[in-house]
Amino acid sequence: MALLVFMASLFLLLTLGIPIAMVLVLCAVALMIHLDAFDWQIIAQQMVMATNNFPLMAIPFFMLSGEIMAKGGLSYQIVEFANIIVGRIRGGLGYAAILASIIFAGLSGSAVADTAALGGILIPLMVQQGYKADRSTGLICAGAVIAPIIPPSIPMILLGVTVGISISKLFMSGIVPGLILGLALMVTWRFVVKKDGYEDRRTYTREEIIQTTKKSLPALFMPLIIVGGIRFGVFTPTEAGAFAVVYALLVSVFVYKELALKDLATCFYDASKMTAVVMFVVAAASAVGWLITIAQIPNQFAALFNAFIDRPVILLLIINLFLFILGMVMDLTPAILIFAPVLYPVIIMAGIDPIYFGLLMVLNLTIGLITPPVGTILYLGCSVGNISFNQMVRGVLPFLVTEVIVLLLYIIFPQIVLTPLQWFY
Repeated sequence: MALLVFMASLFLLLTLGIPIAMVLVLCAVALMIHLDAFDWQIIAQQMVMATNNFPLMAIPFFMLSGEIMAKGGLSYQIVEFANIIVGRIRGGLGYAAILASIIFAGLSGSAVADTAALGGILIPLMVQQGYKADRSTGLICAGAVIAPIIPPSIPMILLGVTVGISISKLFMSGIVPGLILGLALMVTWRFVVKKDGYEDRRTYTREEIIQTTKKSLPALFMPLIIVGGIRFGVFTPTEAGAFAVVYALLVSVFVYKELALKDLATCFYDASKMTAVVMFVVAAASAVGWLITIAQIPNQFAALFNAFIDRPVILLLIINLFLFILGMVMDLTPAILIFAPVLYPVIIMAGIDPIYFGLLMVLNLTIGLITPPVGTILYLGCSVGNISFNQMVRGVLPFLVTEVIVLLLYIIFPQIVLTPLQWFY
């Protein structure tokens, strides 16, 4: 009965359009009333305790570093470098957009930041070169899905804190799958180029290649330092976030010299707003998560999947279908915070690697960001690309199908994820 109360109150309140943080608090109230244990002090206490968590400090650091990089010229240098590598291929700007998404993923950790930073540069350029606006915007939005997979990843930080698994291992698990996802998008773009008849190519002189590569090196070193530092124990993910802020600031101010004092104030303001939103959702989700545990909802949820505990592939397919539908109507952050504690006991019972499942969950829910009707990145793409929502959906559709196929491959062939993870650990 508690499971029914929770699910009914959650989706009813979401349907009414109430902000997600308030929805979670009200779900906690509904569960308390159902359990006949209503007490506002407990909700407030759980919310405060949730935010008093050292690993969560990585989130504001990475958000701030992403803002500094977007305004400090690093994203532009990444685009220029990507153009040098793949710009000479037919439809080169599209390939450059995907490669830039892969590189920028190692800087931002946020699909929204990736879309805004690269979309603002690449979409006008692609339209100017004769690419369709909807297809260009769809490619940028689909490429942004890579950002939460390749470290550093804000959703993986949230997942690791929520269910108590290694954030560093989650980071390492996403490197090869993120690269494979980028390669799959490139293959899809090749078919799109043939279908739409794009002929765009861009060539560079040897001097231009040398100069652009030199200018790009400070931006390219950052993901290598962060991933290498975490892998070899030089710093924790939280310390890596602090390092990213300092590094991005130094490069933006003293190397590229594109970040003015007024821009820095804007970076702090924007990062503070985004952090406040995320942390409010984290706090509210912690309150409802505590009550979910008290009401034994994970056990009730596990009972629904008892018949599939001995068939892990079938179990993963069913759970991922549920997550895919969930991602169509709920944003990534609250979905992780609410359902990870519910699903992980089932995963452990089935003997499925928790790091592997964490990657699947983050990828699935990130794909939800480009899935109608409530895909956050879709609406951001409409704004950045100046197109309608229907155009946006048409433009992103072939890339969405590709990413779902890649997700299915990871489910059916888990060694694609687990074998590279063993290399890194």
